[in-house]
Amino acid sequence: MSQTVVCQYDVLLPERGVAALVGGVQIALFRTHDGSVFALGNQDPFSGANVMSRGIVGNRGDAQTVASPMFKQVFDLRTGVCLDDPTVSLPVYPVEIVDGQVLVTIGEQ
Repeated sequence: MSQTVVCQYDVLLPERGVAALVGGVQIALFRTHDGSVFALGNQDPFSGANVMSRGIVGNRGDAQTVASPMFKQVFDLRTGVCLDDPTVSLPVYPVEIVDGQVLVTIGEQ
């Protein structure tokens, strides 16, 4: 398991995603309006394109979500599960904020 400092928390804009390469893995980081930060795999499982960081952040019910910019499937930011096809999911990576820095854990958990 490897925990990596990705960026300063303050550079993440609410309701916007950014892509980062962490331990050779492309991730999509999202900061929501409530200040939470989520890290998911950046590869859209439906198109194969590394574009999830460009997705549209929103809500479906009580779930905070991101919609793929390719075909618009919606994924739960907490679990990575596709709400339109629950048999598909994105990898989810643990995020911790320490001293204003965003740390993401990649590897076995």
